[in-house]
Parts: sequence; structure tokens; C-alpha cells
Amino acid sequence: MVRTIIAMIFVVLYCIVSIPLLGIMCIVRLFSKNAATWAMLKIVQWALGVVYKICGVSVTTIGLENVPDDEPVLFVANHQSFFDVIIGYTQMKTRCGYVAKKSFEKVPVLSWNMKFLYCLFIDRENIKQGMATINKAIDYIKNGISVFIFPEGTRNKSGDETNIAPFHRGSFHIAKKTGCRIIPVSFNNTEAIFERQFPKVKPTHVVIEYGKPVAYKDLTRDEQRNIDEYFRTKIRDMVVKNKALE
Repeated sequence: MVRTIIAMIFVVLYCIVSIPLLGIMCIVRLFSKNAATWAMLKIVQWALGVVYKICGVSVTTIGLENVPDDEPVLFVANHQSFFDVIIGYTQMKTRCGYVAKKSFEKVPVLSWNMKFLYCLFIDRENIKQGMATINKAIDYIKNGISVFIFPEGTRNKSGDETNIAPFHRGSFHIAKKTGCRIIPVSFNNTEAIFERQFPKVKPTHVVIEYGKPVAYKDLTRDEQRNIDEYFRTKIRDMVVKNKALE
């Protein structure tokens, strides 16, 4: 429980400090949007790295070389823990907006940080709003900003990380409309950090794998029609393979 308390104190302190920091970055952005974004990205990555290290998390990363640093891509991943974002975001090489559930937009300070770094909020119960978010993600890709989405739509709470829920096909509309490459991402054992013994955190070893980029146009017609299942199977295979490394 000590780790949990220390992590919470750090998060609160960061949120307090980030308020004037965001104000400064907004001013910097008036002169150089790119400089402000990169500076904030590095600050947030540092803060998130501190959080998971306080929690005693160690990470094995596979295939990071598959992530390009000169083009926007669509990351699609399985989702079982809040720490998927905390850990995953520290590894982003370029600007990347995560697609998060709508409720996070109501959290003061946290949502301000997220919006500054191009995160999007989606209401999957509202089809019209959901499509508006997907269209915004398409604009991001066209402007050189990668997008990271969890096609399951919510955290997998089954207790079996290999039991990946069906993917929402609309998530892949982003790649279809922009021609960007898709990178499958698998997370192993992240649920063991926090969710299994809520509200305590537990020192845990997790595994993240980035698969090889796949271009929508290179898929067969059958794979394009069933693109949700194609990537769900691919990511599930990665999760099963990496269980031996947990």
C-alpha cells in the first residue's frame, strides 16, 4: 500500500505543477507549436515513467524498432489496465494522441494534459459522437500525428488476458481513410499491477510487443472485410506467445 500512496502523492503534485506549466506551454505554442508539443511530451513521458517505477513495474519491450519515427501510424492494442496507457505512452517516439473514454474528459487537469498532447475522447454509446472522434483522428493522421486506440472499447475484465474481446471495426476506418500503416501492440500482465488487487499496486513484470507495420492496401480483400478479426487474432497470438516472458 505504501507504493500506492507514494504514487498518488506524486500524481497529485504533478497535476498541481502542470497547471502553470501548461500555461507556459500555451504561450510557447503561440511562437512554436512544435516546440511546445515536444517539450510537453517529454515532461509527461518522464512523469508517467516515474509513476510506474514507483509502483515497482519492470518492462520488457519487443519490436520497438518496428515503430517509425518519420511517419504517423495507427496503433491498435489489447486493453486490460490503466497502466497500458501509462507505460505505453512513455515509449512513443513521436506525437501521438490516445483515444480515451469520454469520462476522462471531465477530470480537471488530467484532461488538460491529455488534450494538449492530442488525446481524443470517445463516447462509444453515442454513434454520432463516436464517428466525430474517428474523423478527428483521421485529421490527426493527415497532419502527421499518430493515433493509439484500443479497439475492444474498454478494459478486458475477464481475468484472462488471452480472452480478447471483439474489436470495433470502426477503429480501423482511420487507416482505411488515410492509408497510414497499422501497428498491432500487445500488452501482457499489466492487469497484475493494479486491477487484480485494487486499490493496491504490486511490483510486476510486463511485456509489450510492437508488431510489424501493416498497410491497409496490402491486405487481401478478405482481410480488409474482416480487418477487426485479422488484428484481434494477430494481437492474441502475440499475447499468448509472450506469456512465457511474464
